[in-house]
Amino acid sequence: MRDFFAGVRYFARGLGWVARRPRQWLFGLIPALIVLVLYAVALTFLGIYLSDLVKAASPFADHWSSGLRDTVRVLMGVLIFAAAVMLSIVTFTGLTLVVGEPFYESISGRVEESAGGLPPEAGVPLWRQVLRGIGDAIVVGLITGLFAVLFFVLGFLPVVGQTVVPVVAALVSGYFLTLELTSIALERRGLRRREKFALLRRERALSVGFGASVFVVFLIPLGAVLAMPGAVAGGTLLVRERFARQDVFARQDASSVDLG
Repeated sequence: MRDFFAGVRYFARGLGWVARRPRQWLFGLIPALIVLVLYAVALTFLGIYLSDLVKAASPFADHWSSGLRDTVRVLMGVLIFAAAVMLSIVTFTGLTLVVGEPFYESISGRVEESAGGLPPEAGVPLWRQVLRGIGDAIVVGLITGLFAVLFFVLGFLPVVGQTVVPVVAALVSGYFLTLELTSIALERRGLRRREKFALLRRERALSVGFGASVFVVFLIPLGAVLAMPGAVAGGTLLVRERFARQDVFARQDASSVDLG
C-alpha cells in the first residue's frame, strides 16, 4: 500500500507543479479542450440514442412483464454508458497526448529541467515518437475496450457488479492511464512499448496508485481537462524518480515478452 499511495502523491505533486506555473497549465489546456469537445459530442449522441440502442440489443425482453423489462433495460443502459465513460477516459488521455504532443512534450521537458535537467538524448526523431504514441494509444484503446466489455458483463452480477466491479475497473483503467501519462518521458529515454510494460509490471502498485487517482479526478466534470497538464507533470516526475533507474531491468524483462 505504501507504493500505491506514493503513486497518488506523484499525481498531487504534478498538480502542484502546474499550480505554481499557471502559464504552463493554461498552455496544456488547449489540446485537452479540443479533444473534450469531440468526446462530449460523441457521449451526447450516445445518450440521445441510448434507449434505442438498448431496445435493439435486448429483443429477448420484448415479451417480458413491463416491470422486469424496464428494470433490465435501465440496467443495460447504465452499464453501456458507464463502459463508454470508462473507455472515453482512458482513450481521452491517449488521444489528447497525440493531438497535444508538442504541448505536453514542452511541459514534460520543463518538469525535467526544474528537477535537475533533461536526460541525455535518446536520438529518437520527433516524428517517430509521434508514430509510437499513436501506436501505443491504439494498443491501449483495444486492451481497455476488451476490459470495458468484461466489466460490462460483470456489472450484471448482483451486488458485486455495482460495488466491487467499479473499483476494479478504476484500478485497471488507472494502470493503463499511467502507461500513457509516462509515455512522453519514457520515449525521451528511448524506451519502446514492451519496455514500458515491463517497467509498469515491476512497479505495479505505484503505477496503479498514480493512474487510479488520475482516473477518479477525470470522472469529475471537466476534471480531465483541468488536470491533464498536472497528470503529465506527475507522470514525468514518476519516470524521473522511480522508473528511470529501472530501465535496465525493463529492457531485460522485455526480452522475454514482446508487446510492441
